[in-house]
Amino acid sequence: MSDCLKVALAQLNPKVGDVAGNLAKVRAAREEAKKQGADLVLTAELVLAGYFPEDLVLKPAFVKRCHEAVEALRADTRDGGPALFVTTPWHEDGKLYNAIVALDKGEMVGKRYKVDLPNYGVFDDKRVFAPGPMPGPLIFNGVRIGVPICEDVWTPDVVECIAETGGEILLVPNASPYEVGKTDVRVQLGVKRVIESGLPLVYLNQVGGQDEVIYDGGSFVLGADRQLKAKLASFREEVATVEFRRGPKGWEGLQRPIEPELSDIESIYQAMTLGLRDYVNKTGFPSVIIGLSGGVDSALTAAVAADALGPGRVHTVMMPSPYTSAHSLEDARACAEAIGVRHDIVSIAPAMAAFREMLQPLFGNRAEDVTEENIQSRARGVTLMALSNKLGSMVVTTGNKSEMAVGYATLYGDMCGGFNVLKDVYKTTAFELCRWRNAHLPAGALGRPGRVIPERIIDKPPSAELRPDQKDEDSLPPYPVLDTILKGLIERDLSAEELAAEGCDIATVTRVWRLLEAAEYKRRQAPPGVKITSRLISRERRYPIVNGFRG
Repeated sequence: MSDCLKVALAQLNPKVGDVAGNLAKVRAAREEAKKQGADLVLTAELVLAGYFPEDLVLKPAFVKRCHEAVEALRADTRDGGPALFVTTPWHEDGKLYNAIVALDKGEMVGKRYKVDLPNYGVFDDKRVFAPGPMPGPLIFNGVRIGVPICEDVWTPDVVECIAETGGEILLVPNASPYEVGKTDVRVQLGVKRVIESGLPLVYLNQVGGQDEVIYDGGSFVLGADRQLKAKLASFREEVATVEFRRGPKGWEGLQRPIEPELSDIESIYQAMTLGLRDYVNKTGFPSVIIGLSGGVDSALTAAVAADALGPGRVHTVMMPSPYTSAHSLEDARACAEAIGVRHDIVSIAPAMAAFREMLQPLFGNRAEDVTEENIQSRARGVTLMALSNKLGSMVVTTGNKSEMAVGYATLYGDMCGGFNVLKDVYKTTAFELCRWRNAHLPAGALGRPGRVIPERIIDKPPSAELRPDQKDEDSLPPYPVLDTILKGLIERDLSAEELAAEGCDIATVTRVWRLLEAAEYKRRQAPPGVKITSRLISRERRYPIVNGFRG
């Protein structure tokens, strides 16, 4: 029986559905773990399938391919290198499980199934998986190792069962999505399980973007004394080995480097960058194209795109109308030059004239109104999509959460595109992000250091410039007021009366509520975007489009 156990934490970025690619990642991680002298390698949740695979796991051919990957890894372990605790969908006795399989010396030495299947927020495990039985520990090199999977540690029952059946160490594979402040929540959760069980705990999290969900890594180790023994980097792949020693009081983790925690604003920027990078690269687009208006949202989007992909893979286009100000043209050009991306100008005035002439027989003498404003936005959308089709670049849209929430966006216009990095970013946060990026070059960024968003873009009043002297505040409350109300309505589910009790004007709250509910049909047709907050309005706040309730 050994008194030392070295566990390699494989904090990897798998791609959903790419079983061969994910298998290669696990193999490479095992080779790195071998160099580090590890005894076993732990992978994050469903690493061979990628998380979350949704209905892919209902395809027998896909599950079969995952089984074949497990068999290939089982054969790999004949080489005397580290054992593998690898995660995968597993079909057995007519049921499909979210599983962890232990492979050592060419044998499958055990497997356990996820018990607590989440069915809230972005999770939908109950739709496709069966819950496993309460698990006892796996035995490896004489050590009784508990392997609760992700949600199994968010409640006490599974860990309690492991402790009562002789567990000595907890190794927890996770795919825990990013949201602001989530790291501290995870650590405090781990501390609770350590207090209850008296066992040291490894919390291994996935990293990478999958559609709208970002996994931020930040894996950590807690000792039986509840102290933080190790923490891996956030938003970065890494293989790191932690050592446990058996002492008079049981097993304890040895101290190793602890990566510093990111500020909220830096973590948001990193989540946006990783989300866009993985969405573009994993879908195979060579580059992106962005409508650069001279406003704060498109400038921030362009900066994130350059940091994610490199300036050479970002193309910006200014599409002026007769209402576009000279300073917007100047600001867009200055921003593109600062970021270092290609910038072109395509006037939509001819398209506006063509639509006016085309529709005049049906419009008759009716006065111009929001119809003509939307035609401008849609002409820009058509222009960007045409360039996308011809040049092969993916269109990245630029609307923020404040605008998307209340429908201050044009369907088939500025909502056109393949991805939106600001989809879950409030307007007030967008201003903070611009100032932060001008002062910092994020770790791993491929863009230029220094000021990339001109101050005039940040300081000027926001405007869609679809009519003379237009300002966003002509149609909306000031953004600090709007965002306070929206956070109450969306993230906190407060009523108008409850927000009024907190100091909000009830007439303004009621107006915002009505706009929020009326825009549901638009949000259903919006492109995917990065989840940042506790409630992404397209995926985690799903209201009926036809809705007679008025709060």
